[in-house]
Amino acid sequence: MEKVEQLIGFKNINKLAIPAIFAGIAEPFLSLTDLAIIGQVEQDPVEVLGAVGVVGSFISAIIWILAQAKTAISTTVSQYSNPEKSIHAKKLFPQLVLVNLVVCFLILMFTIPFANQLFELYNLGGKTLDYSVSYYQIRAFGIPITLLTFSMFGVFRGLQNTLWAMIISISGGVLNLILNIFLIHGLGDIIPAMHIEGAAWASLIAQLFMFFSALWFLYMKTDFRWKLQLPFHPELKRLLLFSLNLFIRTLALNIVIYLTNRYAASEGDLTLATHTIMLNIWLFTCFFIDGYANAANAISGKLIALNREDMHHPLWKRIVKLSFLLGLITSSSIFFFDDWIAQNFSEKSEVINFFVSVSMYLILLQFLNAFTFSLDGMGKGMGKGKELRNTLLIATFFVFLPLLITLRYYDLGFHAIWIAFLFWMFARGGILYRYLFLAKK
Repeated sequence: MEKVEQLIGFKNINKLAIPAIFAGIAEPFLSLTDLAIIGQVEQDPVEVLGAVGVVGSFISAIIWILAQAKTAISTTVSQYSNPEKSIHAKKLFPQLVLVNLVVCFLILMFTIPFANQLFELYNLGGKTLDYSVSYYQIRAFGIPITLLTFSMFGVFRGLQNTLWAMIISISGGVLNLILNIFLIHGLGDIIPAMHIEGAAWASLIAQLFMFFSALWFLYMKTDFRWKLQLPFHPELKRLLLFSLNLFIRTLALNIVIYLTNRYAASEGDLTLATHTIMLNIWLFTCFFIDGYANAANAISGKLIALNREDMHHPLWKRIVKLSFLLGLITSSSIFFFDDWIAQNFSEKSEVINFFVSVSMYLILLQFLNAFTFSLDGMGKGMGKGKELRNTLLIATFFVFLPLLITLRYYDLGFHAIWIAFLFWMFARGGILYRYLFLAKK
């Protein structure tokens, strides 16, 4: 009993969550850094802001889909944490990564050559479309690199260690920031100014750095290896079904992000620029608050290994309290510094004023993020792939879409997008809580 109490104690939760917070923001931080620095250029600042924002949110959503392998790996490693069962996790790790890499390369095959047609679907045109294509065709090559890095992060999390991922992510973020400054604006006669392509190359180089750093930790600090062992493990089918449910779930999330970008683009460049700033900040805070969800994922899986599923609800109550505290910090930061935040992304007064006038949506979302993502983490650790899938499908197709269509019919424009977004997040949390805890009673 004492061991379980320590496992779900605030000290152990924070030990896992705080490093996971910094590790989780790696990918959205790259997009956010690109967005902040590119928004200050003199040449077409509004157009490049819209382009980087749309592509950044698209790539984050794609990685969110593919990174479900990380969750499956983390869940497997934690559930097979007993020494006599750990051999299963070591064999399953490279097999899961191989399957997901195949999916990843298929996505690249069907997006890179058709990037122009892809971003036309977002109602982009003119310079904004051209910039989007140029930026994506470089940054897309970082998707499989990030997937491989995240799969190793999944091993670290399953081993109840999120510190290594934090070190890697912070180092990669700092490198990306430095490279952005020099590659976008140039350095005299030494480095030519590369504009939006410089931002893309900065992110790609940072992703490569994080991959090799994670590989070093994997081989030097663990006994997990990339060596593929055949035949395929009998548990692989179950884990692939779990990943498939999470894959479908995240496709629904992609639909939401796609529609918000498409409708914002239809309202004009000013609305799109403001929307992409808000959306990328939301994605950043999602991964930020998700640190406690990562802790919930790791610990709930460990509870299953110890046959103490009865402690899942007490664990969640502690996780959600800490998540709300983090949500209070992020919402307060947006409330008090909304003007300063906007100025870091654009020098255009129209964009800054518009952002400030609608930032309340971001503030409210922080608390919904805290509630919903704490449940997401629990569900993943408990292996509730079907329930997680159904939650997103119901919230997307029976709450978000009908509400968005209705509000747009009444000409609410930008507000229609974010009101629908708020109700979508509320529905996600409420439905998932019922699935995980109330359905048992």
